[in-house]
Amino acid sequence: MSHVAILGITGRAGSRIATELLGRQHTITGIARNISQASAQPGLSLKAADVTDGKALTSLLPGHDVVVSSTRFVDGIDAATLLAAAKQAGVKRVVVVGGAGSLEVAPGVALIDTPGFPELYKAEAGAGRVFLQALRAENEIDWTFISPSALFEPGERRGHFRLGSDALLVDAAGNSHISMEDYAIALADEIEHPRHHRQRFTVGY
Repeated sequence: MSHVAILGITGRAGSRIATELLGRQHTITGIARNISQASAQPGLSLKAADVTDGKALTSLLPGHDVVVSSTRFVDGIDAATLLAAAKQAGVKRVVVVGGAGSLEVAPGVALIDTPGFPELYKAEAGAGRVFLQALRAENEIDWTFISPSALFEPGERRGHFRLGSDALLVDAAGNSHISMEDYAIALADEIEHPRHHRQRFTVGY
């Protein structure tokens, strides 16, 4: 089993990823500014830290097999800080909870650049695209960026979904969605059986 550090353990995605990994008997270090929002569980160690502080983060990462970043892009850790901390701590693998905005809806056309993309989400989606671009220039760390579908909310753990690469996944009814619970399954599967080395992939119904 792996020893996994999760940045943003108290967030909606981070908490569900932790639940999935703990259920598979992985050992988790959960890192967040305010860990009082997280519940103690067997196999989970909680550490309070500002993940944007590279020095503080680096001190918490040695001994981990994987770092999962599930913070927001606008006010969370940036790619340079995350990669530098992982390298200095000797962590070989980084998995990032991505966004859907950079997924393509047509060849060369990203979802964020379509006319109907909500203004409210443009800053976060744009920052996510910049993060992915930075990862694509990285050749030392084994990184994976996992984009959810357009609608990414807490929901049912169905246990079935589709994987894609850089194109937005849409179901037969024209919807693009994935529950955070099923997304967590896909992420845990990738940690246990790595298939997307230095790649982005997406998860949807």
